[in-house]
Amino acid sequence: MNIDTNITHITKSGSNIFLELGFDEEEAVLFNTQSQKSINDAQVLKEQLMSELAQWIVDNGFKQVQAAEILNTTRPRVSDLVNKKANKFTFDALITMLGRAGKKIEFSIGV
Repeated sequence: MNIDTNITHITKSGSNIFLELGFDEEEAVLFNTQSQKSINDAQVLKEQLMSELAQWIVDNGFKQVQAAEILNTTRPRVSDLVNKKANKFTFDALITMLGRAGKKIEFSIGV
């Protein structure tokens, strides 16, 4: 059995992937809009969690290396956190760090 590993198509950044997958234009625009909203919502939520951690560092007067030790991570990772490089963090990682910082975490799902 041979597996074809040749690249046959590259989607340009910013293109509507749903159009390229063959959805009709109306559906593709709808799906693309919904997907972008989900991505943006996740980005905003991650930034909120990161801001909480960054404020905890400031409030406690920690240097990044001290915060890294408490959060069980590296100093460069704390730098990414403080500089809100949200794409480098999962929700799990941020929630774990908040727990290590002694922050109470509550989730609320509403309409």
